[in-house]
Amino acid sequence: MGLFSFLTGPDINQGISQYRDTADAVLLDVRTPEEYMSGHIPESMNLPLQDISEAEKHLTDKRTPLFVYCLSGARSRQAVSVLVEMGYEAVTNIGGISSYKGKVVK
Repeated sequence: MGLFSFLTGPDINQGISQYRDTADAVLLDVRTPEEYMSGHIPESMNLPLQDISEAEKHLTDKRTPLFVYCLSGARSRQAVSVLVEMGYEAVTNIGGISSYKGKVVK
């Protein structure tokens, strides 16, 4: 780990690999519905950051592993903080889809 590695943020490709290796995990896209519809990672669920306080309506088991992404990693970082405050136990910010090298669906 380099001196400035904290500036690069999480690697979404590595995060997707972790998501796929984690039983019963949920992949959470916190971008707007319009951004989500323009292209998202397969199997992801859209819960925009502005609606994150309603997570309990959709994610009832707070032990479910959540892997959160957005466009650049900034909104997902905010969403992770809110989800942890809400009591979710296994929440990971995997960064931004702008660095994703895999398939996206529209």
